[in-house]
Amino acid sequence: MVSSAPSNATPLCFSINSPPFNHNHTIASAYFSAVFSGLGLSSNLFALVVLAKTFHHTKSRSRSSFLLFLGGLVFTDFMGLLVTGSIVVSFHITHFNWRQLDPHCHFCNFMGMSMVFYGLCPLLLGAAMAVERFVGINRPFARSTAVSNSRACSTVAMVWVTAGCISLLPLAGLGSYRLQIPGSWCFLNISSRPLDMTFGLIFSLVGLLSLAVSFLLNTVSVVTLLRVCCGQDSAQRRRDYEVEMMVQLILIMAIASVCWCPLLVFIAQTVLSGSELNVRHLLLWLRFATGNQILDPWVYILFRRAILKRVAPKMDWSRGSIISLYPTLSTSFRKLTRASLGGTIDRLDHDRPNPDKARQEDTPLPVQNATAVSSSI
Repeated sequence: MVSSAPSNATPLCFSINSPPFNHNHTIASAYFSAVFSGLGLSSNLFALVVLAKTFHHTKSRSRSSFLLFLGGLVFTDFMGLLVTGSIVVSFHITHFNWRQLDPHCHFCNFMGMSMVFYGLCPLLLGAAMAVERFVGINRPFARSTAVSNSRACSTVAMVWVTAGCISLLPLAGLGSYRLQIPGSWCFLNISSRPLDMTFGLIFSLVGLLSLAVSFLLNTVSVVTLLRVCCGQDSAQRRRDYEVEMMVQLILIMAIASVCWCPLLVFIAQTVLSGSELNVRHLLLWLRFATGNQILDPWVYILFRRAILKRVAPKMDWSRGSIISLYPTLSTSFRKLTRASLGGTIDRLDHDRPNPDKARQEDTPLPVQNATAVSSSI
């Protein structure tokens, strides 16, 4: 008979790979899973503590918004390792039977969604950070009028919503999540079936497009920053905040590219060619991708201004925003700010005992004297 009783029907998530498995690749061992999860969780937790202290002491609006992006990235990596790592390590410890524990595939779908969500979030956040730095360096006036911590938080939330919507597509019928060999994890079904192929391509292309946007915008930002910092009067024009943020962002992009490109390209190539899934390569590239969550927090821990100053103590680390590198733009911004206040400044000057002295105190220090107030954070 074609039909069978519901109790004997094979759930969708087990229709291709069903336990028990006899697959013992070293890369999928319990040792690797436990070490990766433990190292990643401790690294991200340490980075979160350092980020919170730095954010509390920072006075720069541009830097505070960048720290919020970094905080969102580190927090996402931490939760990704906590959720997915807990399931994988629990399987290796208890060797639970997926079909008995999850007869309706709810748990498998949850893990598959988590893998897609926490995989796309760092890539999308990297692209969002590249956009923020591109505007901050190449369009400093526009950014100075729009930057705010609430906008940075809204952008991080929007990235989470976008990644969440993509991870929910299989539950709406586009693609599916399946138990993967060696039976410790669930992920999108990598096959040439139309719906599975569409979802696999969406996942791969969104990730690759995020990396491409990061590479393009970061390249332009670095060229602009080098032109400003290494041009005339370069010793007076270096800005520690911009250098620090760009160094961190470039390293985050490089790590994400090295860790994620193999898996994303592998998925796209497999579904487009219609070839049989190579389990060993899938596990290897997945382990590479997991390394991204471990390395991200160390980018911030090791490449803060305090560390960079020790590495290059002879460099003239002056404090300030890149908007001060453009004298005309800085003057225009100050005039616009005063004009928007109308007569408020004049009334305040009238009430002050010495208006001329007060105006002098409001004037920013020259760039060459700004080293006296550089922060040690």
